[in-house]
Amino acid sequence: MIQRTAWVRALKALPTNNLLALTTKLSEDWTLRPKSVPQSGLGMMKLKDSAFNETFYLGEFPLATAWLEVTTADGHKAEGAAQVMDDRVEVAEALALCDAILSSKLPGWKQIYNMMEQGIAINERTNRERKMMLARTKVDFSLLDNVGGDNAQA
Repeated sequence: MIQRTAWVRALKALPTNNLLALTTKLSEDWTLRPKSVPQSGLGMMKLKDSAFNETFYLGEFPLATAWLEVTTADGHKAEGAAQVMDDRVEVAEALALCDAILSSKLPGWKQIYNMMEQGIAINERTNRERKMMLARTKVDFSLLDNVGGDNAQA
């Protein structure tokens, strides 16, 4: 089973249109009620200076949040929430719906789980590509020791 902490990252790796289409289809006859107002905006990256222990802001990033309650056609209730680095509320709502479906194993949870596995495969492929690019940029400075010059000792 995929850890809950990895759900959003895995689903976010997929094309947004696929995720929105699936969640819309699954929830056609369900009631979705926000537990808090879905929001989008900017989050601030706050850090502390290690020398003087003073707070400073590194930068900002898009942030969307959603928390909702789902009631299925047969009366089952579940809650889901999501915070995602995205500026679209509908993406956060779709991810919160996926959280509710997966955590309570509502109808369609296997479809979402399969999508998560695809997203994990995409993330793993991306990580491998990044590692290969990083490996190509490494420099072996030990070769500089073998170069003769004005400071070389005989």
